[in-house]
Amino acid sequence: MLKPAVWGLVDVTVHGRERLRDLSDPFIVVSNHSSHLDSPLIIGGLPRRLSRHLATGAAADYFFESFWRRAPTSLFFNAFPVERGFSQRQKGERGSRSRGMSGHLLNDGVPLLLFPEGTRSKTKAMGRFTPGVAALCISRNVPCLPVALVGAALAMPRGASLPRWGRPSVHVVFGDPMWAEPGETAHQFSERIASYIRELHDTTAQAVGLPRMQDYEEAALAEKMTRSLDSPDEKENDQ
Repeated sequence: MLKPAVWGLVDVTVHGRERLRDLSDPFIVVSNHSSHLDSPLIIGGLPRRLSRHLATGAAADYFFESFWRRAPTSLFFNAFPVERGFSQRQKGERGSRSRGMSGHLLNDGVPLLLFPEGTRSKTKAMGRFTPGVAALCISRNVPCLPVALVGAALAMPRGASLPRWGRPSVHVVFGDPMWAEPGETAHQFSERIASYIRELHDTTAQAVGLPRMQDYEEAALAEKMTRSLDSPDEKENDQ
């Protein structure tokens, strides 16, 4: 029900589904995160045999604080709460509960969709991946399925309620499933996953004429510099 609704608003191209031929439950889908389109794009892009039991990690403080968000999120995305944005002590306690729930789901053979950046990018560029997802892959001995989403941030930027008019183009790019190497730490595996997703994104973006991660980073830096140059004038005007 959700796929035709979302995919009717954007022009979706899926790449790399042939790489999923030998993938089976459980696994963890990992992607860059810049738009509310991300989860439905990934779920809709997966073959039905891989998406039918998929559970999506969603920010507890945003999607589970009110019934009107919690109900559709749970219904459409088979979502479970992931804690973020608390004090160090609270992060430890609530983060442990989130990891515990994730671990139990994987033990039961349920594949997961998680975003290691923790929140949607404010600049459209990919943020730092936290190592928790990689640690889960290592501790539960499951593969990571890397996915790059290209154009989603332009189609429906952070703060937008609906995609832009005119069915903007977005691309879902599935990479080869990844396993941690013997002796590889969670930080090392996480960095390797992030590097591969960036490569998938930029290769596709360049081929279809959309911005690469570097383009987003340079635009964000230019905007930051412009704001810093403007701020003295703003202070003078205030005086």
